[in-house]
Amino acid sequence: QLQLVESGGGLVQPGGSLRLSCPASGSIFSIYAMGWYRQAPGKQRELVAGITSGISTNYADSVKGRFTISSDNAKNTVYLQMNSLKPEDTAVYYCNADQVVTNWGTLVSDAWGQGTQVTVSS
Repeated sequence: QLQLVESGGGLVQPGGSLRLSCPASGSIFSIYAMGWYRQAPGKQRELVAGITSGISTNYADSVKGRFTISSDNAKNTVYLQMNSLKPEDTAVYYCNADQVVTNWGTLVSDAWGQGTQVTVSS
């Protein structure tokens, strides 16, 4: 069973920083892409940042220059460093893994974690 567990969320003041982590566990051979999404109350889930093959990254325009996504392929873990946080960054942040090849040769697409709450407020 593939599992993603986010951590690192919490309450932070505007201008502060948080670092989210998401290790993927299970019988994993390789992961093609991992990413972070967020969903604010009353809004649709949106892509925040993604990383492909541990190298190529993409970001939502609203977080460019403030957030940085990175990964440790040996640990099957993706991180999101969030700086200069704003109240509008408040949301539940979800980790996603796509095109995961297991040790048995099966392919898992679009796996999700349970989410971690990020609240930016003074």
